[in-house]
Amino acid sequence: MSVRDPNPVYARKPKRVAIVIANPAVSTTTGWPVGFWWSELTHPWFAFTERGYQVEIFSPDGGKCEADALSDPRDPSGYSETDLISLGFISSPKLAALVDNTRPVSKIDVGAFDAIVVAGGQSPMFTYERAASLQRTFVAFHEAGKVTAALCHGTAILRYARRADGSLLAAGKTVTGFANAEEDFADKATWEMGALERGKHLMPWRIEDELKAIGANYVQAGLWRGFAVRDGNLVTGQQNFSGAETARVVCEALGG
Repeated sequence: MSVRDPNPVYARKPKRVAIVIANPAVSTTTGWPVGFWWSELTHPWFAFTERGYQVEIFSPDGGKCEADALSDPRDPSGYSETDLISLGFISSPKLAALVDNTRPVSKIDVGAFDAIVVAGGQSPMFTYERAASLQRTFVAFHEAGKVTAALCHGTAILRYARRADGSLLAAGKTVTGFANAEEDFADKATWEMGALERGKHLMPWRIEDELKAIGANYVQAGLWRGFAVRDGNLVTGQQNFSGAETARVVCEALGG
């Protein structure tokens, strides 16, 4: 694929997608810096731009965003070293700069976009409760019949997104998101590394538990399996290995 000369599916009127990544924060459970997850930005971005879609990157507050360290293919841990799509994005000064100067979600013109995709990472679990503008914008996309997607811990937005009548947008919807089994795996890994005291948890609450608690039909495909599900114009992806699957379902919902 060439960024300069993509092969557009809709050459005359390209689809437009707003991808939202989280602003930097500090975990209240570990004290560690947290942010967005690279693959949840770059894999959908690649899938969309390869089809000739126009993509813009936003964050709740705007400005420079930082990724969770383990999501960086260059991180010494080697956790994401096989993520060549993210490595290519980061290695391109033009593309990497898009993360350094995001526009605030309040600047999104819902009428000008065909879809919104809320990426995950650890920061959403600590910041999306107070991200009122993102909550309103997410609901506005859905109510306008636009494709409305969230991925991994980005599905934290579903815990807070309410319609004008106060009802939760996700209630009664079939959705996915980071699974309890994956949270257990992540917690255990940090305990065994000695990075976190045994018995403590990385996340302050759990996606699977909360989505079930609000009346959503939560489904998942198993530990670390790429998976996305669509219910009407709401699309959700399970975790950080589901970026491509989420983008595929979004593209299908947009008509190709």
